[in-house]
Parts: sequence; structure tokens; C-alpha cells
Amino acid sequence: MSLVGRIEDLALSDIFQILSIGKKTGTLVLKGSRGNAIVVFKNGLVVRAETDDIEKTIGEELVNAGVIKDTIYNLTLEVRKKLPSKSIPEILLELGSVNKEILDKITKKRIERVVYHLLLWQDGDFQFELDDVNPFGKAELPDFGWELSKGMSPEYLLMEGARVYDESTRTESLTTEELSDTAEGSSEEIWSEDWESHPPERKDISSLKALTQELRFPNTTSEITLLILRFASEIFQRGVLYMVGDRELFGLGQFGLEIENPDEKIRETTIIYENSSFLKRLIEERKPYKGVLEKDEVTEFMVDVMGGYWPENAAFFPIIIENKVVALLHCDNYTSKEQIPSTDGLEIFIDQAGIALEKTLLQRRLQDLDKNSKE
Repeated sequence: MSLVGRIEDLALSDIFQILSIGKKTGTLVLKGSRGNAIVVFKNGLVVRAETDDIEKTIGEELVNAGVIKDTIYNLTLEVRKKLPSKSIPEILLELGSVNKEILDKITKKRIERVVYHLLLWQDGDFQFELDDVNPFGKAELPDFGWELSKGMSPEYLLMEGARVYDESTRTESLTTEELSDTAEGSSEEIWSEDWESHPPERKDISSLKALTQELRFPNTTSEITLLILRFASEIFQRGVLYMVGDRELFGLGQFGLEIENPDEKIRETTIIYENSSFLKRLIEERKPYKGVLEKDEVTEFMVDVMGGYWPENAAFFPIIIENKVVALLHCDNYTSKEQIPSTDGLEIFIDQAGIALEKTLLQRRLQDLDKNSKE
């Protein structure tokens, strides 16, 4: 399989979802106005990612972190001139200057940064070559980094990249407000006035403000489901999003699960909700539920899939399209015995997500009708 196209036509989030769900192995090469990048997948997980859209190479980051000295780094650069098929981390490992644990640790953080930068790309070409995991020669990059011994979930990387983007935009907004405020008075006075007159904003409401704008113009249904999971992860410790069938629940995505290969396991999960009077009632009533999770064979299986640890309380949020529940979000704070916090913002967002999904499906139907009429 060779996947080729433009980022303008197929978003990076969709590409990642396709490769993750298909458990593909190969190298994704991207070239755009912001630079070049490679992302290497193994069995649907990301094991390597590099771009020249980041100022420093991984070797320079190791120097800045004090892991290696300048002299060692300069020696590595000289060796690499003679061995261009090796990356800087590989040479450092062979020289005995770093170990695999350090390289894995710094590479995980670097992959998160690379994906964050790629999410900002507005244009470019992409090409995925199946079963080809050798990135050398496929893109003009200063270095090709280090390959992780254990890959990272594409879904996690997309959620983390989007979270960093949200935080950066909030910081930029705050800085602008502070600058305008300081023109009228001292920052100390302004902050004291704000503190006295405005209580801290609830977490679900601040998340609602941050993510609603993104929900207005989603490219695909997968982007909408990722936004729902991101929002819920701000309030709950763990959660699973299910697609609802006539009598079954099919796993779509998750956050916070402390199990091996959580995304893969959830996508392989099918739950017969018809055998649970509790779940069947929730779906029939089509209303959010927060409270005690009733025990039966089906709900016990749901909790086992999430890693066990029966919660004191749980929350369920139905996603409705055309007056029918099409998806169900199950969340809890399993390590805390406190009551579930207010979820007004999340419930409003899920309502809006249902409308956005309905619009997306309607557009798809119209496109299919138009295509059929032309044929």
C-alpha cells in the first residue's frame, strides 16, 4: 500500500488514524512550505519522527541538556561525515556516550514536539511507503533521530499535540490582555482586582471555550471524536468512547487507560449492552448519567477492559444524531472517592459535537448523491 496526497486534502490526524487502525508499518514522508519531516510507523505505532521545522537536532538537545559535552558532539559530527547512513544518536550510542534509556526518554518528548509542529502545517505533500522503515534518503533532514524500542500511540500524540496547541494559544491570549491592561495601571493592581471580582473559572467551562472554536470547522468525524476525548480528559482520569449499534458497543478510542496497547485493545472490544439492563436503560433514555455504576456481567467486563479498579462513581454521555444514540462516552475518576465534578461544559460540547457529526454526515450524503447523479 502506498498512500500519497496533499495535507490540504487529507489531514495529518486522518493519516495517523488510517495507519494506526490498519496497524501499518512503513515511513511517512512530508514536504511542505514549512520544511521536511518523516514519521516511521511499526504495527500502527510511531517509533521515530523528525522534522527540520524544529530549530535544534536531537544531538544539540542532548548538549543543551548536559547529557553530552560539546567535544563529544563535534566528534560525532565528524564521524557522521564518514558514515552518513547513521544518525547522530546511533553514533553516540556506539561511542558509549549515551545509553538506550536516555535516548528513548528524550526521543519520546521530541516525537511529541514533532507531531505538534506537523499539526500546524497548512500545506504540503505526503507519501507513505509500506514496510519501508529506513528513513535515510527519503527527506532532506539534518538528522533522522532515534528509533524507539517501544512505539507511541498515534492517538495519544494527536491529543497531546492538540493540548499543547491549546495551551500555547491561551498563553498568547493572556499575554495580549496583560499588555493592554498594564497600559491602564500596574499589573499588581489589575490582578488583585480580577481576583476579588472574578472567581476562578471552572475547568469544564474553560475547556469548552478552548475547544468549541475547533469544533466549528472539523474536517472529519475522527477529528470530532478526538476533540470529545480531549475535553473529557480534562475532567476525568480515564474514559472510553464507544460506537453504539443495535445491541452492541464497539470501542472507538480512549484516554488514561493504564493497560498495554490501550488504543488497540479498545478498538478490538465489543460489548453486548443488550444483556445489561443498566446500559440498555441509559441508551434508551438518551440522557447523561452520573452516579453509581450498577454491577452486572456486562459492566464488570467494561471495567475490566479499562484496566479494572471499580470506581465509586461513573459518568455516561450519549452522543445523539437524528434523535438516535450513535456513540456513548464512559468516564470515571477511579482513584478518587470524591463526587464527579460539574460536567455542564462537557455536556454542552457533546451536544455541539452531535450537531457537527450530523452536518458532516449530511455533507457526505450530499456528495454521494451528487456523484451518483453525475454517473
